[in-house]
Amino acid sequence: MQINKQTMAKGKLKKRYLVLLGVTAFGLWSFTAPQNDKYFEILKNLDIFATMFKEVNAKYVDDINPNTFMRNGIDGMLSKLDPYTNYYSEDEIEDVRTENTGEYGGIGAQVALLDGKVMIIMPDKGFSADKAGLKRGDEIVTIDGLDVKGKFDRASEYIKGQASKKVKIEVLRPNVGKLDFTVNLEKIDLPNVPYFGMVSADVGLIKQTGFTPDASKEVKSALRELKKQGATKIILDLRGNPGGLLSEAVNISNIFIPKGELVVTTKGKLEETNSTYKTLNTSTDEEIPLVVLTSSMSASAAEIVAGVMQDYDRGVVIGQKSYGKGLVQQTLPLSYNSQMKVTIAKYYTPSGRCIQALDYTHRNEDGSVGKVADSLKTIFKTRNGRTVYDGGGIDPDFLVTKKGYAPVTKGILSESLLIKFGNEYAVKIDSITSIKEFQITDQIFNDFKVWAASQEFDYSSPLEIQLQKLKEVAEETGGLKNISAEFSALEAKLSHSKSNDIEQAKEEIKELLKEEFVMRTYLEEGRLQASFEKDKDLSKALELLSDQSLYDKTLAGN
Repeated sequence: MQINKQTMAKGKLKKRYLVLLGVTAFGLWSFTAPQNDKYFEILKNLDIFATMFKEVNAKYVDDINPNTFMRNGIDGMLSKLDPYTNYYSEDEIEDVRTENTGEYGGIGAQVALLDGKVMIIMPDKGFSADKAGLKRGDEIVTIDGLDVKGKFDRASEYIKGQASKKVKIEVLRPNVGKLDFTVNLEKIDLPNVPYFGMVSADVGLIKQTGFTPDASKEVKSALRELKKQGATKIILDLRGNPGGLLSEAVNISNIFIPKGELVVTTKGKLEETNSTYKTLNTSTDEEIPLVVLTSSMSASAAEIVAGVMQDYDRGVVIGQKSYGKGLVQQTLPLSYNSQMKVTIAKYYTPSGRCIQALDYTHRNEDGSVGKVADSLKTIFKTRNGRTVYDGGGIDPDFLVTKKGYAPVTKGILSESLLIKFGNEYAVKIDSITSIKEFQITDQIFNDFKVWAASQEFDYSSPLEIQLQKLKEVAEETGGLKNISAEFSALEAKLSHSKSNDIEQAKEEIKELLKEEFVMRTYLEEGRLQASFEKDKDLSKALELLSDQSLYDKTLAGN
């Protein structure tokens, strides 16, 4: 009887074991199914991360700021994705709103810290700072009686806030002294079209810098006004435009192409991110000859517009290969009023090409897409049969190669010497009544050369940079002592004279000096007009638009 009980007990235990084994096997089968396995891995790693975070904060030898520690972890995680998937804490949301809408409450001026001085860099035309009389180069000393001299963060905080509030700003103006201003804080709607105007007897130019709400209305209004002024040909300048709202890219394309045309397709992992966007309205002008200017920093929505004009052979693209951002982002709310901007899809132009750069991280110094091997590119065709490619940005129909600034010019710009010189020298410049006629004389240039040569700023030629790298390798490997004399001789030969180098870069420095003095009277609009004089992209566009047969042949696809 005892044996029978033991046998029965063993039998029950065996059944339980088999049931448990079956449940375990079922569980393992469930988690090895692709989707469930992924969820299990997510939960497992979240548990590991939370446990580690808790233990490190509790037991690490030094005090840890939990917010900073977690932010580093978030940023590190997202850095493995594309550069446009980002996290924004609660105190960064205002900057995100400004980026997306072009609106903020402030005085309407760019402010920066230069040599320990909180300085007005550029008042925005027509806004509070400009209307109150603040100028480029003014140093902000106090705001509402509170000392902000050299305190950039504090100054920035005090000149932002609710619209209709007034602030009293005391500035130190070069060659004048202290001045007091009362400035209204107001909602700043940054314009998408900071400038439009005639650049020849029959060619109008529209400079578009953003794709915030109403961008299409601004471009359409500028086009109509230019046509009233006699424009029979148009240049749409998208150089340096970082993009923005996809809907505005569609609407701006619709200005030049008819209703019902495909503008862009988005494709993502989720079904709801797959969409097609077509023009919805009657066009404004489908016939006027059009040139679109692009640069290495023309991105996203700007690339959509350029790509659409190219794919439909509606306009000729001139300039440099664009940035190569063919990704769509969506802003998602997170807990504690934080947000996340995440890439949800890629976009494709009407010909079917995605202009997203194949490599997210490696770019040239100017931000442009690195060279893409032909084997990695796919050929697409425009409506007229012209060949275009994917793999990284919009390739212009006419590539304009630009020489970079000389090392000494880069040094001058990096140390903001132009604005510093302008602060001292502006009183010697007569009133500028004509941007086109105003020129930098040899006297002004020579005065700048003498002044700049006395300033503390450094720069290195490409040869000097490479020599320094070689010297560091020699030192690390212990071989420097054997060739130190040779290095010294090479360094002596490569050492530069600031005056001589400035003289060698005379033409480009004179161009920058002209922009500096013009913008003090005519602000950003004046700087743009001053830059047109030596603008190679613009010159090429005017050359093409003056030759109708070449323009037509370029778009014909023959």
